[in-house]
Amino acid sequence: MKLETLPLTGKSRWKQFSRFCPVSKETFRKLSLERRAPQPERLGIRCTFYDNAELHRWLADPLNYKYGESSV
Repeated sequence: MKLETLPLTGKSRWKQFSRFCPVSKETFRKLSLERRAPQPERLGIRCTFYDNAELHRWLADPLNYKYGESSV
């Protein structure tokens, strides 16, 4: 059995990290608009990526996450 994990670095699309996400795609989109989830990076009209380091930071503490705040 292959264990699937979210890489620590790089970029991922929604489909790649959705299995690790505790909320729906629409809820995640709304949280992103409120800057309470990682911001999408658009590479075209239909191509959106998220930074894996930010996703890991959000997954570690989704209730207290604020985009742009350092975890130091």
